[in-house]
Amino acid sequence: MGNRVVVGLTALAAVLHGVLPEGMIPGNFLALALVVLGLVWGYMGVDAEDATAYLAVVIGVGMAGSSDVLAIVPVIGGWLDGIVDAASMALYSGVATVLALRTWNRVKG
Repeated sequence: MGNRVVVGLTALAAVLHGVLPEGMIPGNFLALALVVLGLVWGYMGVDAEDATAYLAVVIGVGMAGSSDVLAIVPVIGGWLDGIVDAASMALYSGVATVLALRTWNRVKG
């Protein structure tokens, strides 16, 4: 149940971050929320010892976001691209959690 809540909140924050105009939410709150939710998802929803599928999705989403491929779609492309960019923020921060957990597992033996 907790994983669903984190994923739902992440999706909502990514959509809001991608659709709302710059500066609509003060203090860069949505970006911070995406990073924190990504860290939580990396802890709760990813097995650090078998994270290959998660890391492949992170790479794919990150590449799609950085290439601005959805910006070509008329009218809504910029918004879609903003949503993918925001989702990649959350996914990339989850990678940091996977790194920390995997390192911790190696250190404690």
